[in-house]
Amino acid sequence: MDEHVVTVVGAGPAGLAVAGELGKVGVPAVVLERADVVGSSWRGRYERLRLNTSRWTSKLPRAPYPQGTGMFPTRDQMTAYLEEYAARNELDLRFASGVDRIDRRDGRWQLRTPRGEHRSRHVVVATGFEHTPSIPQWPGRETFEGRLIHAAAYLNADPFRGAEALVVGPGCSGMEIAFDLAEGGARKVSLAVRTQPNIMPRSAGVVPGDLPAIVLLRLPPRVSDPVARLVRRRTYGDLTAYGLTVPSEGPFTRLRRRHKAPAIVDMEVIDAVKGRRIGVVAGVERFEGGAVLLEDGARLEPDVVVAATGYSRGLEPLVGHLGVLDELGVPRVHGGPAAAAGLRFIGYEPQPGQIGLMGREASRIAAAISKETM
Repeated sequence: MDEHVVTVVGAGPAGLAVAGELGKVGVPAVVLERADVVGSSWRGRYERLRLNTSRWTSKLPRAPYPQGTGMFPTRDQMTAYLEEYAARNELDLRFASGVDRIDRRDGRWQLRTPRGEHRSRHVVVATGFEHTPSIPQWPGRETFEGRLIHAAAYLNADPFRGAEALVVGPGCSGMEIAFDLAEGGARKVSLAVRTQPNIMPRSAGVVPGDLPAIVLLRLPPRVSDPVARLVRRRTYGDLTAYGLTVPSEGPFTRLRRRHKAPAIVDMEVIDAVKGRRIGVVAGVERFEGGAVLLEDGARLEPDVVVAATGYSRGLEPLVGHLGVLDELGVPRVHGGPAAAAGLRFIGYEPQPGQIGLMGREASRIAAAISKETM
């Protein structure tokens, strides 16, 4: 059985950052990763994907983006950035080593993997806030005669040229995928909305939108929510006639209560909604063979349904038995302090500039573990 000082679970930006910061303070760490590459979740996302936050707030410690990187790095730029970070920091990466369960035994953490068991004095879980694709159990889903995929499996519009598409969920991914389909030749694109989204711009003029959002996050929601609504109105206008209304719960209130980030949307997507190239429809009620029935009684017959319905943390099999998760499956303690003796979580706070925040969390975790191992 392998035994380590620190084991990091997950080789995404959070896991790489904490391993890199531990290396800077002289604490050896091994990174266990289920896939065979770093940043695996980024590689499978849709090709149009860009970061919602700027490169200024989305970098890891002492790791600027290469010259020529756009203000909002693309999917491929992000994966290249993570590969370079791992190589430059000479991280000890163990691929095809997913962790199935973590237990406390004899004063050490025991990690069960398909390749055997590992023991470690410290464990840092960094498997990601958006880990496990989630598709609702809509009634009749199994009878659907078309194609049903999660947004995590959508790459581009090529397979759906000439098709009628229904995208379910008006978050960042849902709106961008709907736009990608409309631009990519789908015959008809509908966007199903059950809960009205809080919409915020990626850029506020020449200023990246995450910079003022980070400032607003530090204020009480009773102050920041009205400011966000004002920015929405001035940026996009009144979208009620197109099926997008302003929700009663503001973006910062919802972020704190449900850990649900607003939809970061470029003007070109809203223009497509206003131009009716993307039709906003009611939420999905059920499936019936080749049809999808909506909450308002409407009936669609799409060739493909893309479920942009979010992700779960997927932590229950790993640590659910340890009493460290809240009712939403989010670690009760994360970002620095130990959730249990020698057990920490990083990357579970969705907010503007999240990757930069992961870097700061990594520095705090490395400093704390360094003191505990002295």
